[in-house]
Amino acid sequence: MNRYFRVDYDDRQIAWLYFDTQDASTNVLTEEALEAFDQQLISIAQAHPKGLVILSAKESGFIAGADVKAFATIPSPEAAKKLILRAHDIFHRLEALSFPSVALIHGYCLGGGLELALACRYRVASTEMSTRLGFPETHLGIFPGFGGSVRSIRLLGHLPAIQMMLSARSVSARTAKRLHLVEFAVPKRQLKNAARRLILEQPAAHTPPLSRRLPGNALLRPFVARLLRRQVARHARPEHYPAPYALIDHWRKHAGHAARMYASEAREVSTLLTGETAQNLIRVFLLQDRLKGLAEKSDFTARHVHVIGGGVMGGDIAAWCVLKGLVVTLQDRAPEHLGRAVSRAHKLFRKKLRDRYQVQNAMDRLIADHLGTGIKKADVIIEAIYEDVKAKQNLYRQVEPVMKASALLASNTSSIPLEKLAEHLQQPERLIGLHFFNPVAKMPLVEIVTQAGNPPQLIADATRFAKGIGKLPLPVKSHPGFLVNRVLMPYLLEAVTLLEEGVSATEIDEAALRFGMPMGPVELADTVGLDICLSVAEKLSETLHNPVPESLRRQVEAGHLGKKSGQGYYTWNKGSAQKEKPRPAPEQLGHYGDRMILRLVNESMACLREKIVDDAGLVDAGVIFGTGFAPFRGGPMHYAEKTGKKEILSKFRKLEYTYGNRFTPDPGWEDFQT
Repeated sequence: MNRYFRVDYDDRQIAWLYFDTQDASTNVLTEEALEAFDQQLISIAQAHPKGLVILSAKESGFIAGADVKAFATIPSPEAAKKLILRAHDIFHRLEALSFPSVALIHGYCLGGGLELALACRYRVASTEMSTRLGFPETHLGIFPGFGGSVRSIRLLGHLPAIQMMLSARSVSARTAKRLHLVEFAVPKRQLKNAARRLILEQPAAHTPPLSRRLPGNALLRPFVARLLRRQVARHARPEHYPAPYALIDHWRKHAGHAARMYASEAREVSTLLTGETAQNLIRVFLLQDRLKGLAEKSDFTARHVHVIGGGVMGGDIAAWCVLKGLVVTLQDRAPEHLGRAVSRAHKLFRKKLRDRYQVQNAMDRLIADHLGTGIKKADVIIEAIYEDVKAKQNLYRQVEPVMKASALLASNTSSIPLEKLAEHLQQPERLIGLHFFNPVAKMPLVEIVTQAGNPPQLIADATRFAKGIGKLPLPVKSHPGFLVNRVLMPYLLEAVTLLEEGVSATEIDEAALRFGMPMGPVELADTVGLDICLSVAEKLSETLHNPVPESLRRQVEAGHLGKKSGQGYYTWNKGSAQKEKPRPAPEQLGHYGDRMILRLVNESMACLREKIVDDAGLVDAGVIFGTGFAPFRGGPMHYAEKTGKKEILSKFRKLEYTYGNRFTPDPGWEDFQT
């Protein structure tokens, strides 16, 4: 036994190799763990067992992947290539064993973990909901580098394997079985029996049918590669995210020649890994881990959540909590709101769960509660009514005497300071903010809004709750707009100002897309709702020293609210904005992009200076996960650091000279180090 592995032999002479990293809740393929694994393979091979089963002793899963923290410190492509080639050698040893090997999978089996499993002769996966198999590497700016691009194609066929790697999506055990990624998908209690059966019976390895092998034909590959590039281009530009395109080219040039593919994999992935895009995406991954780690200061557990407000946000928060296994009572004065919320929840459950019994179980845990009887039983009470101070204050007066002493009382307010909302509570320090973002099912961030009197344990409990429902918790100081809306609003307002100057919506959005934003600001404003944008802009106008654009008021007064009304700055048809193709000169787009992005960056600096969050890393995390700020740039503060203080200030001064004091550099830039 060592600090990573232990091996047991059963009475049938099957070796059971347990991956069990000491002092860690998750198994990760660090360089040290890979070397320990290699030594175990050598030792087991010398014992000549009837078979080998590789499994995890961790409840969290099989293997979460390679060591991403180490990726952030790799000094050169040569060092990266050395690590990759060493992993190739170790997995080749596993693949070449003279006896059958089985990867026994539960929970996470991702990235390097799946590549290790593919080097085994067989795979068995648990049908529990927590079991996920996938290649998330393109989200890190690379593609599978430990032999995965070769072995996945050999097992699944060309297009299924390439599409799995390109999408970075993980699949359930049952889907993995349909793909022939695993031999068996069984309940967890049957995993070991299934593994024994494979070793004793040694069935022939799966070979993909001709239809899945044919796209790899040398004559067809260039044509298929062009189609794949077009598919990828709908979601990612090659100048922003080179990894998917590098994967397609790697496949196009070398598919069908294993030795050449292994060599190309090592060469291409090592170059990508040490490039700026991958290093920024790795930074974003580590920021995500940091947010998750903020929840470790509490063991708070919620079983019952009560949500007040059956509108879109309240109803979707309730549905999300149910999806994460909680009992939820949903209250609203208008029964028709509850009906619509339950209907939307049912659609979400069918999409996410797909099993009709699980869908019914979820529906049973979502309880329409017109009278609010669930308040006294709830562990967490979330107020999600409309943004009106008096209405919220009156509601808290009714809730506070009824709720449990141990319950969390939270507001989903998007911009109102907690101190104002809590003025009439008997215990004002008890109110905390849980600010979700729309759409709740897609946006990963929740701002944990804190006021001066909040006890540290209350903040820790709220943070733990957010993580417990699968969200990334970010503590922010109570201030108009908090972090995300405050940073986002100047960006959106500058886009509206450009519209008023006569620039077309499509040109404005294209400028943002060229910078790397996932959606243009005009389309985003229409999607959020122009009435909501107007409300937040009015609340923040004093803080931002920015008058509300008159065109925004006129749109709302005319009932043009954006996507939900079918008309905003765009006309909407079947949920899609109707756009003309922009044809401006690149330098014009660059100028428009600077105006919008630099306002966002400047407000990010203001939030850092005012300690809305603790440091620049948390500013970046909040803006990326709350607004979708171009992840490959590493966040607004990281972007400013890479651009350089001198160049950033030069751009601000030029824009300030032309457009006025909304481009005046924040005082925080004086102390900014690059």
